[in-house]
Amino acid sequence: MNKNESRLRRAKSTRSHIRKLAVARLSVHRTGQHLYAQVFDASGTNVVAAASTLQKSVAEGLKGTKNLAAAAAVGKAVAERAKAAGIESVAFDRSGFRYHGRIKALAEAAREAGLKF
Repeated sequence: MNKNESRLRRAKSTRSHIRKLAVARLSVHRTGQHLYAQVFDASGTNVVAAASTLQKSVAEGLKGTKNLAAAAAVGKAVAERAKAAGIESVAFDRSGFRYHGRIKALAEAAREAGLKF
C-alpha cells in the first residue's frame, strides 16, 4: 500500500462517519503547490462554498501558495463564503492528511472567521 492509498483509506472512514452525522462538511485537499477547501451541504452532493490558493482574490498579497499564511487565507475565505451561504456549523474532513502544518492553519483560520466545528 502506498502513501496515497493509505491516505484515501483514512479519508473513507472519516467521510462515512460524517455522512452518518448528516451535517455540512468542510473538505480540504493539499498538494505540493496549492491548497483547496470546499464546503459540501449535508447531503454531500452540492458544493456550497469553495476557496483555493489558485483564486486571485485569495492569493492576492501572499508571498507563496504553499505556506501557513496561504492556508490561513484559504481558511478565512472559505469560512466567509460558507457563512454567506447560510452554513454556520460543519464537520472537518481533513481527507486523510495529518492535522498539522497547513491543514491545522486552515482549520484554525476557519474557526477564527466564525465557522463552528
